[in-house]
This record gives sequence, structure tokens and C-alpha cells, in this order.
Amino acid sequence: MARTLPALAAVLLLCPALGGCVAAGAAAAVDVAAVPVIHRDVFDAIWSTVTGRDCSVVRLDEGLTYCRPIQPPPRPVPYCTRSLGSVDCWQDPQALPRPIPPQVADGPMTLTPAQEADRTRRWPPL
Repeated sequence: MARTLPALAAVLLLCPALGGCVAAGAAAAVDVAAVPVIHRDVFDAIWSTVTGRDCSVVRLDEGLTYCRPIQPPPRPVPYCTRSLGSVDCWQDPQALPRPIPPQVADGPMTLTPAQEADRTRRWPPL
């Protein structure tokens, strides 16, 4: 009985250490599975959720910054009109003589709501 007590104490003291190995393996498996699925490991997901920014170690691997920079709004589109043999572009169409000539390209002048939401999105996208 006196001999089994130290052995039992040793087993009880070593059990948490063995559990630590299993937990580390499980954490590594979760990290490995998270990178292809959410493009970040577990720490990146927690950090991104806390800061609200899109941060990932995958971005570092691609040679980018750790967190995605906040995108500035796009510059205003110039107002381009036809002239003799070329196209003239103006920053302020109100400075043109009246009547204002039609624009060469009929494209959107601003971002759509979906594009603006993507530009200013937070992570995770909730």
C-alpha cells in the first residue's frame, strides 16, 4: 500500500500534462482546418472580431499587411465630353458652358450600395 500511493500520486500529477498534449494537438488541428475555410487561424479570427478589421496571417504570407487597410472612398469620376477629334475631361462639370454637353461614357458615377458595403465592411461579416 505504501508503494502504490507514490505511484498513484505520480499518475495523478502526470495526467494534466498528458491532457495538455492532446489539447495542443486539437488546437493545431483546428488552426490547420480554419485557414482553408475562413482564411485565418483561430487567433486571427479572435483578433479580427475584437478589432473589427480583417486581419489574417495569410495576408502576411502574401506579402501584405497583417490587417486589411481601411479603403478610402474612390475619387470622383471626371466628366468627359467629345470635342473635335478627341475627348476632353473635366473635374467640375458645372464649369462647362451651358447647355452641358452629354458625357461620353454612361457609367455609374458612385459606388453601388453593395460596393460601398464591401468597401467599409467589418470582420466578421455579421
